[in-house]
Amino acid sequence: MGQIGIRYSRPLAFAMAPVLLPQGMLVRGRTPRLPEAGGERTGAEGAEHAASAEPLSVLVFGESTAAGVGVARQAEGLAPALASRLAQLNRRPVNWRVVGRSGCTARQALSRLVPEIEGGPFDIVVVALGINDLLTLRSAGAWREDVVELAAALRPRLRPAGVIVLTGIPDVSDFPALPQPMRGIMALHARRLDLGLDRIARNDPDVIHVMAPAVPRTEGSMYASDGFHPGPGGYRLWGEHLAEVLTVLPA
Repeated sequence: MGQIGIRYSRPLAFAMAPVLLPQGMLVRGRTPRLPEAGGERTGAEGAEHAASAEPLSVLVFGESTAAGVGVARQAEGLAPALASRLAQLNRRPVNWRVVGRSGCTARQALSRLVPEIEGGPFDIVVVALGINDLLTLRSAGAWREDVVELAAALRPRLRPAGVIVLTGIPDVSDFPALPQPMRGIMALHARRLDLGLDRIARNDPDVIHVMAPAVPRTEGSMYASDGFHPGPGGYRLWGEHLAEVLTVLPA
């Protein structure tokens, strides 16, 4: 996928509107609306290491994937999967918290979700956003500005050596729920938005950008019943991938 093609992802989407709009209506009509995961939005992993190290504190913040849409319980979601693998890799306990709302864009998360954050300060703040900005074809420049403002609002929630992790937008070219050509065009624009996250991380020492892992479509638990959100296996893969990329952790 060339850089020139990525640059023109949004104009291409507008040019294809006569095809994409009916496809979008079809997808919305046939895709079930799944609830956010139930259960407590705080928890702890790695209790066996409690005597040997201070716990890490992790916040998973963002849209439906932060809120666990696609699984029944928060225990099957992204935050516990990340915390469990971090505890294993670092031999220290990890306390986790979720602040998320289905349907949020980056701009909405800034105004609606940041005030809901409790606890902290945090060693790691994982920001899981982008799908809703993608679906509304948010421009790359506006998206980048929104995320920069959001990172500035989250920074006071960090410990001195803490880090904000911007998760890459999942590869929608593999989403079973999306037909072609919508899937391909959305994948193109997703990469355009991801480049914005990479640019933010290069210019902010408190921020890193971690691309989302490739998700095998052949494994049933990777996707939820809507063919759009992760299932238990998808969240586990994503959380473990994040933990393993975070090789330099706060002391």
